[in-house]
Amino acid sequence: MNKEVRIKYLGFNDFWFSVVGILIISFVTFFLFNPSLNAISFIEAIFSWGVGLLFTMVDWTINRYSMILLRKKYPAFRDDAKRITLFFIAIVCTVVSVDFIGTSLLTLIPGVNPLDYQSRIKVLLSIVLITVMTMAIYEAIYFYIRLKKSVREEEQSKQAVVQAQLDALRNQAQPHFFFNTLNTLRDIIDQNSKEDAKEFVDKLSEIYRFLLESGNADVITIKDELKFAKAYIHVQAERFGDNLKLYWNIPETALHTMIVPMSLQLLLENAIKHNVISNAKPLSIHVVIEDEKLVVRNKIQPKSTQLPSTGLGLKNIEQRYSLIAGKPIEIVNEERQFTVSLPLLKPSVKKNSHADTDY
Repeated sequence: MNKEVRIKYLGFNDFWFSVVGILIISFVTFFLFNPSLNAISFIEAIFSWGVGLLFTMVDWTINRYSMILLRKKYPAFRDDAKRITLFFIAIVCTVVSVDFIGTSLLTLIPGVNPLDYQSRIKVLLSIVLITVMTMAIYEAIYFYIRLKKSVREEEQSKQAVVQAQLDALRNQAQPHFFFNTLNTLRDIIDQNSKEDAKEFVDKLSEIYRFLLESGNADVITIKDELKFAKAYIHVQAERFGDNLKLYWNIPETALHTMIVPMSLQLLLENAIKHNVISNAKPLSIHVVIEDEKLVVRNKIQPKSTQLPSTGLGLKNIEQRYSLIAGKPIEIVNEERQFTVSLPLLKPSVKKNSHADTDY
């Protein structure tokens, strides 16, 4: 009778379904037991329907209780055949038992003449069939509710796995950035004054503030990523001056589309790390929007000696895009030019992106 228990084991609140079902079956039972209505009086008809209503209520209550007990004992999909078979047997036993006990009690009332044995068997078969059909509605609803729950749980399980992979990749990207900035700081200490190194550390702290405030975001707006990337370029400009040239062509309409966090910064970092930047060979990097992609393009000016590399940058971005959007990034390594294109994502892909932050 408890509403929460009803919903848990039946899949829905069946109060009105039970009321309507009992009334319908009681009328059907009345007509089955009284094929010739003209042969009985109004009082006899009311009495006959009342008896049918009582029998139906008892049948329904017992069958419903049996159904709940079986669902508690056999909740898994693999047990459905066994549970439904046992439930069918329980319905037959209930209908026959209630009819036998009820009819035996009715014979004690003077003037009441139950149907003969053969007629009762025919009527009982009809009642069993109607009851099975009614209980089948319960089973159909129960199966549908469980199927939806199973699909939802499977989807949540998949999302949990994907989220764990994303967390691992995000946690991988930040130490990678830290590794490269330490190498940059080492070069500044070797080639510049202590004041330059201090200023670099101050600017670096602003970048790490972004990383901390971005939290567990899986995607971020172009607007926020640009703030982060430009802060990073500002730090690098302390080291390279006018020899590092950035050309930005990002229309206003693209600022609220999404990309994965740190992806633009990682591409800029790779370009700076693996190419010569000097008075003789300044490095130009173009950041543009083309065909609904964020494109980062630079000339290839390989260094004679390369700094230590983890090789994780591009691979990390590829894996995160694959997990979040199921889309690949495009990498084109031509003889003189290196280009990476990041698909722009719709705001609906957004998972836990942080609010805009000014830098």
